[in-house]
Amino acid sequence: MSGKEPLSKARSLAAVVTHLRMDAPPPSHPLFPSGMPLALLRCRSIPLHFYRYLYDRVGRDWHWTAALTLSDADLKQRLDSPKTDIRVLYMDGAPAGFFELRLLSEEECRLVHFGLMPHAVGRGLGRWFLGTAIQAAWEHQPRIVSVETCTLDHPAALPLYQKLGFSPVWRKEETVRELSSDARADVLLRP
Repeated sequence: MSGKEPLSKARSLAAVVTHLRMDAPPPSHPLFPSGMPLALLRCRSIPLHFYRYLYDRVGRDWHWTAALTLSDADLKQRLDSPKTDIRVLYMDGAPAGFFELRLLSEEECRLVHFGLMPHAVGRGLGRWFLGTAIQAAWEHQPRIVSVETCTLDHPAALPLYQKLGFSPVWRKEETVRELSSDARADVLLRP
């Protein structure tokens, strides 16, 4: 795939993107949700099909498409970079969410993707899982940790980022390309 074919089946959506940052680690970490069989594993060499599956299941309702439109070579290069850190959350032995960190420089670690799959939403995991992602970002010893969200994201995203210590820095309008169901399936069903 060239990375451009699915965009021919895409529509444009307007969004307001908010860039947030944190200049110091938070003083505390949200408590682990008791009574749930959870595991969080770091993926050091994630297969492309598994990454696309996670990305699609977490981001489908929030119009995530960027990683689905990358060619295999471009996505592999990004995922195999030592600057990328991916952790997958498992609940009852099945994938339930993931987060992706990227070291943009020695100074900045970005929480690039974060989210739960639909079956894990509303189970009391969000605050703890985001706190865990923030803690993992600070383990890279940056000067700042940043994240971006937009008006197409879950309505609780921006308030949760702020509750856990992120502060808005700037906002801008952007256009997001949404893939049709057929184009999404074409990407996800590739070998």
